[in-house]
Amino acid sequence: MTLDAVHTSENTDPADTDTDSDGTGPRAHTAASADTSANADASDTDAAAALPPIERKLEALLMVADEPQSLIHLATAVDRPLTEVKAAIARLVADFDGVDGTVRRGFELREVAGGWRIYVRPEHDLVVADFVLTQNPSRLSQAALETLAVIAYKQPISRGAVASIRAVNVDSVVRTLLGRGLITEAFTDSETGAINYATTDLLLSQLGINSLDEMPYISPLLADGADGFEDLP
Repeated sequence: MTLDAVHTSENTDPADTDTDSDGTGPRAHTAASADTSANADASDTDAAAALPPIERKLEALLMVADEPQSLIHLATAVDRPLTEVKAAIARLVADFDGVDGTVRRGFELREVAGGWRIYVRPEHDLVVADFVLTQNPSRLSQAALETLAVIAYKQPISRGAVASIRAVNVDSVVRTLLGRGLITEAFTDSETGAINYATTDLLLSQLGINSLDEMPYISPLLADGADGFEDLP
């Protein structure tokens, strides 16, 4: 060993070694930094896991939708890429159908008129109709009666057109009338995708008439405008 090497060895600062006696040397600081980074990564992972899966978000939206929802509309609602939403919809369809060991639901996710909507499975139509018509016989609200009248006289008519006539949102009312079996989805407009509604035979039986031709004319009940319309609501 040379003299310079001896002097170098003797003058080495303890702080330059791997670990100080109190554990606060460079190795300890490096370990602390690694622990901090690991904790931050774990926090990010926990936060990501806490977010609701996209399937659950889509399921919640489709449960309240009363018209088929396009993939673009759904992707905008959940703020996710279109391809991701399309894959999530496919997983929901499989989930509801009982594929891969899941429980087959009493409803299904069906593609209709370029959009997706949840429907009762055909094998459960009778029990649902019985429940709606006989076990839930509450009276219709004034808003429901007015909406039903518009549909009865203007059918087939879209929900948007009914809303324009009544100047209010009719989403929940239309769902009620559909649930009661008083109206039905007549057809879907091929250009706009809007569902047009019409009344059912149940309405005729409730009114005690055989056809829509027997419905009273509304023109005699309307003001002719001779005295102006200022006092009309």
